[in-house]
Amino acid sequence: MTVAVVIPAYNEAATIADIVRRARQQVEWVIVVDDGSRDDTAAWAEAAGAVVVRQPVNQGKGACLWRGMQTALAGGAEAVITLDADGQHRPEDIPKLLEARPRWPGCPIVAARLQCRAAAPRLRRFANGMADFWVSWAAGCPIPDTQSGFRLYPAEFLRQANGPEPGRRGFAFESALLMQAGCQRRYPGMVPIETIYLAQSRPSHYRPWRDTLRIVDLVAWSLLRRGMYPLGLLRSLRLLPLPTFSRETFLQHEETGGKHEI
Repeated sequence: MTVAVVIPAYNEAATIADIVRRARQQVEWVIVVDDGSRDDTAAWAEAAGAVVVRQPVNQGKGACLWRGMQTALAGGAEAVITLDADGQHRPEDIPKLLEARPRWPGCPIVAARLQCRAAAPRLRRFANGMADFWVSWAAGCPIPDTQSGFRLYPAEFLRQANGPEPGRRGFAFESALLMQAGCQRRYPGMVPIETIYLAQSRPSHYRPWRDTLRIVDLVAWSLLRRGMYPLGLLRSLRLLPLPTFSRETFLQHEETGGKHEI
């Protein structure tokens, strides 16, 4: 199986080389998308063995991820693993995602930060919990740690996915992908990983209030268009079982452009 690791990076010169080297010990093909960095991120990533794709100006994490995903698909990747560049994900956990793939064929798999959660700042835990509730509702299934950027995406899912909408090219795009997976009944799987917050790391690009509100706005519009999707709420709360994925459902999704209700 051909796997590509995609790492979005903005001003990550301090950490990117180490992350790339460690990722290449697990997967040979590593793509770093330099999102208009003003430092030596691209040079360090290239020196560490990554394929570097440069965005001319900063466009946000979602646009960065989508560019890397399309580069990987064009090169024949059968799965794409996304990984943050700031050291809060351990590339050594990549095998956990690969080993979980047969249990959730065709579905995204989230590396959920469920171990040692107390290590995360309290405000960040609150913001993530709020996002988990809303995104799980819109996706129609329970998803722990919807804001984890450490995920596996099968190529067959990405080929049917939509890129980031104008004005939503930041962190909201990752939530949108989970919602798209729910619409396709490709309900995301999960593997637990350790929560890592390094005291000496640079401040996160994620702004808990601003970015969480953008995610809630995205979800709210989705729910309003679907009549608040009560079935999704009940399924996300585990009060109703999830429907099964079938080839017929997927074909219907393609024919209707994903507009059918599930």
